[in-house]
Amino acid sequence: MWDFQEENKNKTVVLGMSGGVDSSVCAIILKNAGFNVIGLFMKNWEEFDEFGVCQASKEYADVVAVCEKLEIPYYSVDFIEEYKKNVFDHFLSEYEQGFTPNPDILCNREIKFKVFFEKAMQMGADYLATGHYCQKEFINQSWQLKKGHDMKKDQSYFLYTIKSEILKKVLFPIGHLDKTEVRKLAAKYDLKTKDKKDSTGICFIGERNFKNFLSQYLHFKSGEFQTLAGEKVGTHSGSAFYTLGQRKGLGLGGAGEPWFVVGKDTQKNIVFVERGEFHPALYADSLTANELSFVDHQFELNLPLKCTAKIRYRQVDTPCTIVSKNGDTIEVIFDNPQRAITVRQSIVFYLGDICLGGGMIKASGESYYTLKKAFTPPNSLDH
Repeated sequence: MWDFQEENKNKTVVLGMSGGVDSSVCAIILKNAGFNVIGLFMKNWEEFDEFGVCQASKEYADVVAVCEKLEIPYYSVDFIEEYKKNVFDHFLSEYEQGFTPNPDILCNREIKFKVFFEKAMQMGADYLATGHYCQKEFINQSWQLKKGHDMKKDQSYFLYTIKSEILKKVLFPIGHLDKTEVRKLAAKYDLKTKDKKDSTGICFIGERNFKNFLSQYLHFKSGEFQTLAGEKVGTHSGSAFYTLGQRKGLGLGGAGEPWFVVGKDTQKNIVFVERGEFHPALYADSLTANELSFVDHQFELNLPLKCTAKIRYRQVDTPCTIVSKNGDTIEVIFDNPQRAITVRQSIVFYLGDICLGGGMIKASGESYYTLKKAFTPPNSLDH
């Protein structure tokens, strides 16, 4: 697929470069395939550390080093205002309401495949390329989003809002590779980013204390940790800092199994906890979702639809059935109980390795604790 093609010499690809190893290797692959490659660095966030160093500037320096070594032109574009308005302000609003948002999905929808894509097209590009571990295929007269070859790195979950008409002009040069192969290519070409660690954490703050960061923008009051029976077992620093299924950072000890967050009452500022990661209050076998988005605009939701789904990134695909649709709201029933179904997180649907699209979780079904149903804990959990 990525061998040299003579016709590619007449096509221009704007490559989104982050300063990481993935986008750096994309530049190699695209250039070797014969494309005219332009590296474009997207600056979404500007903040200086205690030494007066801006992380975005450090990342751009790595982009410059890679592009100059490969002899491809490079530019930087500033989307700080768009990012704040369309991603960060939404992120803060969700947290303020007690939800746990996923800004990476919103960033892909509002920034990378909207304003950044539009910028690439304005530059005369035939394609926008990104370093996502995804693939695409033309099926049934439409471009479909597919999982990346490396299942441990697959990022289709974050891209479910992309539309087929945009996908037509998008390339994923490393989608067919394992991460180990990407590293080998970076080493082969002796790129500056060859040994650079993968970025982790929330897209715009990276690896740092999240609670301290959030406290700069939102103010929260301490409240009670309570069991579902109403017993106070501790004090929390603000309900927004906790999410369903959470174990770490609670500060609750005592003899017995570890404590886990099993629910929240944001109006009363109460975080409910129970002991044991298999507590039935954490499990439900259904949910409703809205704000639906499907990759193929021609896709018809013929119900009931049996498929698989993820309710969080890196979860193993779980069999389910979309049983009903009322307006923009669907009901989903899982073959097996799901742990920590979290409101305002995304559920993403698949048929095999094709990503159909997804939606926002509106509500979880009744838990096994509430329903007093027979509950057999699963043998393993993915976190």
